[in-house]
Amino acid sequence: MAQAKNRPISPHLQIWRWGPAMFVSILHRVTGDGMAFVGLGVLLWWIYAVAAGPASYETFAGHAGAWYGKVVLVGLTWAFFNHMASGLRHFVLDIGAGFELKSNNLWSMLTPLFALAATVVTWTVILLK
Repeated sequence: MAQAKNRPISPHLQIWRWGPAMFVSILHRVTGDGMAFVGLGVLLWWIYAVAAGPASYETFAGHAGAWYGKVVLVGLTWAFFNHMASGLRHFVLDIGAGFELKSNNLWSMLTPLFALAATVVTWTVILLK
């Protein structure tokens, strides 16, 4: 079967303007993958350290309490809150609300800001204990 030479191609990134909703949708996938890979690794290491005894747990706690461990934990906290807020935004869209352009852009911009605020509040509470 012969192919037509001037077949239209599917819309792709060349014709779409980037907007907040596209950014938040991609960020939702990235944070989900980050929690799946990094978060699962940290969780499994923590479970192993608890099961292996005090010396193993002290090693884990030493790494988790170091500056690089805190960066990973703060990053996982932000990823959790961002993924949760974006998931709630998608849930609202799934029930048929929030499709108006201004409303969608507003909630798209508020999603990462909420995640940042929730992360700051969470780590403030953790560090004040």
